[in-house]
Amino acid sequence: MMKVTDLKYLWGFFGVPSIVIVSLLSSGYWTFFAPAIAFIVIPALEQILPRSRTNHSEEAETSKMSNLFFDFLLYLNLPIQFGMLAYFLYIVTYGGLADIELIGTTISMGIACGILGINVAHELGHRTQKFEQLMARTLLLSSLYMHFYIEHNRGHHKNVGTPVDPATSRLNEPIYIFWFRSIIGSYFSALRLEKLRLERMGLGAWSFRNEMLRFAVIQILFVAVIGLIFSPLTILYFLAAAAVGILLLETVNYIEHYGLRRLELEPGLYEKVKPTHSWNSEHILGRVMLYELTRHSDHHFKANRKYQILRYFGESPQLPLGYPASMVVCMFPPVWFSIMNPRIRKIKSAEEALSA
Repeated sequence: MMKVTDLKYLWGFFGVPSIVIVSLLSSGYWTFFAPAIAFIVIPALEQILPRSRTNHSEEAETSKMSNLFFDFLLYLNLPIQFGMLAYFLYIVTYGGLADIELIGTTISMGIACGILGINVAHELGHRTQKFEQLMARTLLLSSLYMHFYIEHNRGHHKNVGTPVDPATSRLNEPIYIFWFRSIIGSYFSALRLEKLRLERMGLGAWSFRNEMLRFAVIQILFVAVIGLIFSPLTILYFLAAAAVGILLLETVNYIEHYGLRRLELEPGLYEKVKPTHSWNSEHILGRVMLYELTRHSDHHFKANRKYQILRYFGESPQLPLGYPASMVVCMFPPVWFSIMNPRIRKIKSAEEALSA
């Protein structure tokens, strides 16, 4: 049975598209409405609003698991995302926008690519239904990041918190270095994972069963179609928006596991992933806007647990700021290190005391 409190997820569903649409329909500096709300207003509100650490009962979890309301909120992001993308491509081609307006609308569309595209794809990509996995791949197409489906599911969730995971940020690693390491490393990791899968099937890397090959063809064709329907210059604006979406994802990756490491039991063998290996946030606006991604420890405990029933763990390290605010602060590495490194030292000291 659905409760009134479940309607909070309508903020994630309506809120993000609404602020992006306002930007796309605006002129002048109002085209920056979406980034201003996402990275100034929401972080400020999250410092004022109370946090919620409540978990659902087993009965409530069972009920919410089968409630299609939560699933349809995800599914409807697909037409919304591609509808906004089509309008974005139209206005940057034919809208006669000034340079400042082109920048504002591109960043705003990039926010949609990151949240409605990649983040919703992340949730759907862990589902077992084929049509949901297809929707995940399609949403990733809007940011040209389809290999994320392979690397995240088969690579990151296995290797998180270890040196071999490109998406786990290291202690004292500036985010600008992490971006390059994670983006490049994740792509090559996906290539290796797909090559291994094909070898187990007795197939070569150039088989069209190779998803990386199929993804490359699909993405090249998608970009070509944009160029044919609109203009070659429009391709550059699309690539810029996709890049913003990708950098938003990688920034979230950066803060999710910053400085947290799994214990190496023997060379190449690590302890199981624990709730202490992910940074979490109970700031309500970020939780809802990102479909509970901020309850990240439970996501790693059981990857296919649906967003509406993810749990709070008392032992999970908590960010002092919400995810949106943390994304802003980590852009200033000395400030980020001064806030986070003492917390990491405290976690390590507690682990050492328990193992002593």
